[in-house]
Order: sequence, then structure tokens, then C-alpha cells
Amino acid sequence: MPIAEISGQDGVAFLVSAGIVYEIIAAACSSPQTAEINAARRADTLMKWVHIGSAQAVLFVAAAAMIDRKHAKSILLGGTLAWVIMYGCYWHAKNAGLASSLEGTED
Repeated sequence: MPIAEISGQDGVAFLVSAGIVYEIIAAACSSPQTAEINAARRADTLMKWVHIGSAQAVLFVAAAAMIDRKHAKSILLGGTLAWVIMYGCYWHAKNAGLASSLEGTED
């Protein structure tokens, strides 16, 4: 999409779509920092909830794109970018936590 075709409303659609992905995944999971600290005890459960939150986010972003077809590209781009970033954060947190020899905060 050429820059000339992007309007201010596309920017809002992009931010709303990205924001909903962050909000939905956060509602389903603890923070990546907590996930890393407690990965030894919670890695499998954590990733289960990251996947559930991701599925919810996909449903909301897809619905928004279908409702607002004029801004669908921006909605899909914002949601996808936010998902890639958040999934990457949790994936890294899980792997870094499992590789760490430090004790977690949970018994």
C-alpha cells in the first residue's frame, strides 16, 4: 500500500487492531517477565493461554476487518504485527526461563 493511500483513519484502525491484540493476550496471560521467572513450573500452561488469547485476538481482528472493510488492511496489519511481537515475547520468555538456573517466585 503506497504511503499516499494511507489516511489518518487508517492509522487509528491500525492502532485499535494492535491494541486489541495486546489487551486480549494480556487478559489471558501473565506478563512475559513473570512467564520467564516462573517458566520452570508454568511453561506449558503459559503457552496454552498464549494460544487461547491468540485465537481470541484473531477472532476480534477478523471481525473488525469484516465490519470495516475500508480499513481492513490496516486492521489486519496492526493485529498481525502486534500478535507477532507479543507471541515472540512470550516464546522468548518461555525459552529464556527454561534455560535459566535462577529460582522462580512460585513454590
